[in-house]
Amino acid sequence: MPRTAFAFNMRTDTLACEGLTLGALVAGSPAAPAIVLLHGWPHSKELYAPVIDSLATEHFVLAFDLPAIGDSSGTPPSAEKTVLADILIGAAERAGAHFMVVTGLDVGGMIAYAAARDHGERIAGAVVMNTVIPGIDPWDKVLADPRIWHFAFHALPHLPELLVAGHQRAYFDFFTDFLAGKKDAVKEEHRAAFARAYERPEALTAGFDWYRAMQADAKHNSRPKAIETPVLFLRGDADGRSPNDYLPALKAAGAKDIKGEVLRGSGEFAPLEVPEAFIQALASFAKACQTG
Repeated sequence: MPRTAFAFNMRTDTLACEGLTLGALVAGSPAAPAIVLLHGWPHSKELYAPVIDSLATEHFVLAFDLPAIGDSSGTPPSAEKTVLADILIGAAERAGAHFMVVTGLDVGGMIAYAAARDHGERIAGAVVMNTVIPGIDPWDKVLADPRIWHFAFHALPHLPELLVAGHQRAYFDFFTDFLAGKKDAVKEEHRAAFARAYERPEALTAGFDWYRAMQADAKHNSRPKAIETPVLFLRGDADGRSPNDYLPALKAAGAKDIKGEVLRGSGEFAPLEVPEAFIQALASFAKACQTG
């Protein structure tokens, strides 16, 4: 694929929306169709730094720090995923993004789903990666899994901040090592960047607030709604789960145009673990959204 003049101009920018300041890694021409990249917990926009230049050969790419995380500041009105989707889509639109595919991993995947479900008229497609959607099977099964104990812990008021503050790096490394299929792919610079992004008390709270809002997210998502926006459910296979564990319930919840794809050998850090496969899957889906 030939590289354009915009392929190597990745830069850090700040965008204003809804009274918030959002930090982002930006590359490519705003004239091109957009790809919006959203991290999860406990990551930051740096998760996507290795893949942005390649994606920017044909797209306008924006990788955001979620509200209050890293280079983003200001407290959003709610941590509900439909509210965050509205804010992030709005920031991308202000930057000139159009015909955008919203892509998210982990909590970012919950936001990408909300973008398709509740703001579908503003986007061309959504990619949901390595996550379960609150309120949609197998949500209850995941919550009952003792390996997912942190969902309940993070939803407690105040206690997670009390115990994790000052220990972000060690705490986050535990989850990185647990969730990555290729631990060595998550380098020291990535781990350090993720910990720095949650150093401020308000950032740490914002991350835990995503979990505190999941009960409201589940209630919201449990109401079936026709989703016309194309959705790709993308998942690494390192944890033994398959997109087929999720697709039937998502279709029953209203997703009319949804398909699944597996990233072989990857855990939750696909942009770092299998960057070429991630780029290919995302670029192919974006192209299908443009031509479909």
